[in-house]
Amino acid sequence: MATTVRIEVGEHGPVPALQDFFRKLLADESLSGIMVPVHLFGGGMPMPTLVTDPAQLDRADPLAPAFPMSSAKLVSRLSKGSAGERFAVVMRPCEIRAFMELVKLNQGSLEEVILIGMDCPGAYDNMHYRDFLGEREPMAASAEFHKALAEGQKPASVELAGACKVCEHPTPQGTDIVVGLFGGDISSGIQIMAASPRGEALLGAMGLQAQEPDGKREAAVAALVGEREAARDAMYADVQERTSTLEKLAQYLGSCVNCYNCRVACPVCYCKECVFNTDVFEHKPWQYLDWAKRKGSLKLPTDTVFYHLTRMAHMSTACVGCGQCSNACPNGVEVVELFRTVAARTQKSFDYQPGLSLDQAPPLTVFREDEYQDTVSHLA
Repeated sequence: MATTVRIEVGEHGPVPALQDFFRKLLADESLSGIMVPVHLFGGGMPMPTLVTDPAQLDRADPLAPAFPMSSAKLVSRLSKGSAGERFAVVMRPCEIRAFMELVKLNQGSLEEVILIGMDCPGAYDNMHYRDFLGEREPMAASAEFHKALAEGQKPASVELAGACKVCEHPTPQGTDIVVGLFGGDISSGIQIMAASPRGEALLGAMGLQAQEPDGKREAAVAALVGEREAARDAMYADVQERTSTLEKLAQYLGSCVNCYNCRVACPVCYCKECVFNTDVFEHKPWQYLDWAKRKGSLKLPTDTVFYHLTRMAHMSTACVGCGQCSNACPNGVEVVELFRTVAARTQKSFDYQPGLSLDQAPPLTVFREDEYQDTVSHLA
């Protein structure tokens, strides 16, 4: 059975308790650093930060319900090519799944990375996190958020990000260490679990008291997943109805301005050059006028629907539903809702769940002779 330990939470709250845990982890000579969200400037948004000095963990806040960016691409950069030193990263489940996809696509490596996964009850998008925070001290607000959840209350009047409300994978998979937040009041203690031999070795060296799991976490996760799956299915039905024709799809994407923020923010969109940033879509003036004359009017900028269709064709099998595309949209286009709805069908057709297993090769990277027999039989 994997080692499970409990870190005690004192009068200062769960955030300082986790900071102390990370300091002790960083004291292990096998680790050179740890990447964790940190309030770098006293308050505001916690950003992924690679910390090598344990003293600089005093503003680390892994419990903040904020998700300004996916750290998967950052870990990809840190791990693609050997640095000769091992480091730990603290990530949400969707970030881990995105990084796993990048590893499978040879855009990163697990060799020198210790993955620490956090149970994730959800987060706010960038604007709503600021509303949630108000004038409060950020780390105190983070503790209050989780305390309210443990008591079955809504933490704030603002809503969690849409992607989080339909995420059916709130617990980390494929990690070395898991920080358990579900099934208990983290204001008194936090459950830490080893999930790999490397995690076992690190926890064992810290000398923490082992404990027997009580099953409360599993029950809490099952209840949460049930709620989110119901919300997810309702979202699928809504989006399918709203995009059931090309005209409806164009209306759904009507406020897109081709800023390409969603592409930049997507953690699994890794191409060095995108066709939409080339001369292919640099149309001539006479072309615009000709198109406008044929239709009587022409929406500008052009190619917005084609852009999203192209991204869906490229990315739907790898989409982990993190919601960073919607978070990055300046005009509130519900990008993740559309992508998740399409991804549900493409991933089902390939019997593929992105980021959950390194043993499952990405679709279209392998050939299986028995695939799509119904289609093949019609063509024979």
